[in-house]
Amino acid sequence: MYKKRSIHLLCVTAVLSWPFPLMATEVPEDLLHLPETAVLQSPAQVQRFYTLAQHKLVWQSAERYQQLLDELQALADDGLNPDAYGLDRLYNYLELESDDPSWWQERDLLATQAYLQALKDLMFGRLNPAQVEPIWQQETPLQRPDSDAQNLFALQGLDRLQDTFTQARPSDPRYHHLRQAYAHLRQQDQSALWQEIPAGPLLRPGQADARVQAVRNRLLPELQTDTPDLYDSALSDAVRQFQQAHALNADAIIGPATLQALNSSPTDRLNQIRINLERFRWLAREMEAHMVLVDIAGAQVSYWHDGQIVWQGRAQVGRAERPTPILKSQITHFTFNPTWTVPPTILRRDKLPEIRRDLGYLQRHRMRVLNFQGQELDPNEVDWWNPGGIMLRQDAGPGNALGQVAIRFPNPHAVYLHDTPSQRLFEQEQRAFSSGCVRVEKALDLVAELIEWNRIPGDQPMNRLLEDGRTRNVNLVRNVPVLLAYWTAEADAQGRVSYRPDVYQMDATLLRALENSLGQGIKPPSLH
Repeated sequence: MYKKRSIHLLCVTAVLSWPFPLMATEVPEDLLHLPETAVLQSPAQVQRFYTLAQHKLVWQSAERYQQLLDELQALADDGLNPDAYGLDRLYNYLELESDDPSWWQERDLLATQAYLQALKDLMFGRLNPAQVEPIWQQETPLQRPDSDAQNLFALQGLDRLQDTFTQARPSDPRYHHLRQAYAHLRQQDQSALWQEIPAGPLLRPGQADARVQAVRNRLLPELQTDTPDLYDSALSDAVRQFQQAHALNADAIIGPATLQALNSSPTDRLNQIRINLERFRWLAREMEAHMVLVDIAGAQVSYWHDGQIVWQGRAQVGRAERPTPILKSQITHFTFNPTWTVPPTILRRDKLPEIRRDLGYLQRHRMRVLNFQGQELDPNEVDWWNPGGIMLRQDAGPGNALGQVAIRFPNPHAVYLHDTPSQRLFEQEQRAFSSGCVRVEKALDLVAELIEWNRIPGDQPMNRLLEDGRTRNVNLVRNVPVLLAYWTAEADAQGRVSYRPDVYQMDATLLRALENSLGQGIKPPSLH
């Protein structure tokens, strides 16, 4: 994918061919400072960096310069292209030395540009997420230190570059596990061995089919049998494990979704991991030790306490045309026995056609018609082909779309987590059914965990709040961070990668954007 270089051999060969070693003490004193005119031709952050460095050259040491090249080369394991940081041009400076001040200045400026850009990309991602993934709906900017703080971090890290690059990477273990898995897969050449499994009818355990051998070669290549076409128990166990790792129903039945996952090539999987390393860089500093995390693509909700999962459940998320947004907020309160005010989009697209066909829909679903002042209207007096300023509100109780509880947090799209009467949909393999909100399986169990952590003073037992049927809001004493995130690959400490379906079809767009960002690389200053 990326060009590999024999870095240390290059360094030794180049040093042996030089007339004198490239050490800091060998650089003439009058070349150790950058004139302000040279710095002013560089990007603003580079200018501020050299102001902090008192306009001194910072890469005159051969050892430090080589360490920088090593770290830039290692960015390939982060899914970043080292060529985007001008690595070829920086290597050229190892082959030729000059006593021309502009040569030293240009080398230093280019190296600093690459250094600062690499640290920034590791800390926050190479791309702006809102520009490549439209479901980003962050109301407040992602956590980022100002450029002066970034420059100070970079300046202080010059003498320990390996540690500095490590610290710039997200500290979340999930990032490091995924990075290690990516590095491991990059070293393997599996393309020559990979063959697509043909399509066909469902494959069930116990059946005999010519395609079973191809499945066995994919999942159990080391375990061959005398009956290669028989879908036996060993293979069915392997298929279940594969399905579980890919957010599929672990039923050992090989249907279209499982077949599609099996037929993802090694290159496809490498690209999938690469783009999710970028997503983790976007979100890593939003992760907290105590938080509720919604995995949109995996359709799961987890509650984290002290960096450990204490509760996890399945979810139903927004369908492709009404996606669940990516955002971070704070859970502030719960609504028990909630009513449901139908959002305008759902009213227009879903409810009005139903009501026009049958006015009895309102009564069956216990919905009231209100004007914008909250006054109830007679449904028979509303022109349902031109209803004007009305709202629909569903009473609390059985069949309410929000179930028994809603988990609220401020956000510009009025989405929330909630219970649901549609429990059977949690059994589905793909669970993108909602209009943007997140339906949570066993939502009351999650609420109980959150209440336990908050220890709300004077609170009533949850079952009592539910039994009286009244709609009540219960505020949290301490808000709980909630993050709605989207990624389609994750790895565990053993290097096992779990792939999720790209329910919103965003992976290809992000991959193209990463490839196109190569052209936004380091630009040399004009000093001659």
